[in-house]
Amino acid sequence: MLTLILVAAAIGLDNLAVAIGIGVSGVNARTRLDVGLVFGIFEAGMPAIGLVLGYRLSHTVGHQGRWIGAGLLIAVGLYGLVSELRSDEAAQAVPTGRRGRLILIGFALSIDNLVIGFALGSNHLGVAECATVIGAVSVALSILGLELGDRIGTRIGERGELLGSAVLIAVGAAIAAGVL
Repeated sequence: MLTLILVAAAIGLDNLAVAIGIGVSGVNARTRLDVGLVFGIFEAGMPAIGLVLGYRLSHTVGHQGRWIGAGLLIAVGLYGLVSELRSDEAAQAVPTGRRGRLILIGFALSIDNLVIGFALGSNHLGVAECATVIGAVSVALSILGLELGDRIGTRIGERGELLGSAVLIAVGAAIAAGVL
């Protein structure tokens, strides 16, 4: 369960970062609801799909699943670090409609969760449990991000993605070492 909570927090930090950016322009009840629903649905749904795939493959892979899962978490973390350190070109390619933009952002933020779901599935964690924990943490961090962004601006948002990526790498390394 500790692994699941740490992973949920790590992957939720990118939602926190993006929500801070959204919150800088001001928030209202509708924005809170939209961001919470979109981010929560994508963040819970993609790992669930990955979990199902992880269960199927984990029977074939056997004990190597822990190593594969750890490697995938580390790879996703490294990818997040490299992407964040390079530039924000992807953010500039977002379409103009508010809802369309939010859905695209939610989808883009959750793609790595498919791989994370696979990694968690290879460790034989329950689909409903993972989707619920990851979704709840995602919604909570998104709402927190909106509120922080509304109050303090974008500086923390830039660091949130880096911190989330670093935590994923650390969790992957801990799984590989047998600590988690």
